[in-house]
Amino acid sequence: MNFEFLGDNFMALTVTGLTQGSIYALVALGYTLVYGVLRLINFAHSEVFMIGTFTTAIVWAALGFDVGASAPGTFGVIGLILVAIVASGAASGATALVVERLAYRPLRKRNAPFLIFLISAIGASVALFETVGVLTGRQPRGMPSLVQPKTQFTLFGANITNLQLGILFSALAMMVILDVFINRTRLGRGVRAVAQNPDVAALMGVNKDRVIMLIFVVGGMMAGAASVLYDIKVGLTTYSVGFLIGIKAFTAAVLGGIGNLRGALLGGLLLGVVENYGAGIWGNEWMDVVAFIVLVVVLLFRPTGLLGESLGKARA
Repeated sequence: MNFEFLGDNFMALTVTGLTQGSIYALVALGYTLVYGVLRLINFAHSEVFMIGTFTTAIVWAALGFDVGASAPGTFGVIGLILVAIVASGAASGATALVVERLAYRPLRKRNAPFLIFLISAIGASVALFETVGVLTGRQPRGMPSLVQPKTQFTLFGANITNLQLGILFSALAMMVILDVFINRTRLGRGVRAVAQNPDVAALMGVNKDRVIMLIFVVGGMMAGAASVLYDIKVGLTTYSVGFLIGIKAFTAAVLGGIGNLRGALLGGLLLGVVENYGAGIWGNEWMDVVAFIVLVVVLLFRPTGLLGESLGKARA
């Protein structure tokens, strides 16, 4: 155990963890939205994220910025990122909608038991996973280096880069926008109404099927936006990229309180920080072990997660 390293690099590990955790949190929002309304764990959401990573690579390549391409100026980089967020958000949102229509809606119409939904979710996940694996020859896909990390300032001995700041603040901005959408708009009230009591919501004129479509699309769009930030940070994707990210995001959602949007944010940031602290003490190979041990410990004392408030009970 190397507590001295943790002490010497505490702030650097914290900032790295917050950056990493913000990506987990964006993906976790998809799990939280679906569970909050349907009480369903959408295991195909990890592949929805994966579709976004490849969409980003394809869009950048189509615009002439593939692996090895020199980065354009500041406004050019911002433009490429915004285009990628729109394209990946649309692709991931559309993928999530197709999954809902093909894998879940027919089961809802037949009032299938929960276990059948779970099996269908796993089947949809594997189908997307293998389809992209075949189409890509199971080979990784590189990304152009659009953002070169440059130190912007030093905080308690840690060099804070433009890349870290950009990812963290972009993720936080999108989470705030989603929170406002759910808690302050008419469509958001419909989502919360269905989450709280679908039968009463239907009597009040809320279309449950449209709400369900909406949460899948919005959750997919958040995963698509997260995929762009991931591509910028890591610079590489593959057909299996969603597996570990999906597990981490699901863990973040459970840690914060699944079904709670702000819980997903808290859980993602906390998970990213804790696993980086663990890596600092025991080494990178223990990063995932530490993250999941913390999850188990928290749930032993707080089974509903840290916040534990359902989407249906969220305050306006």
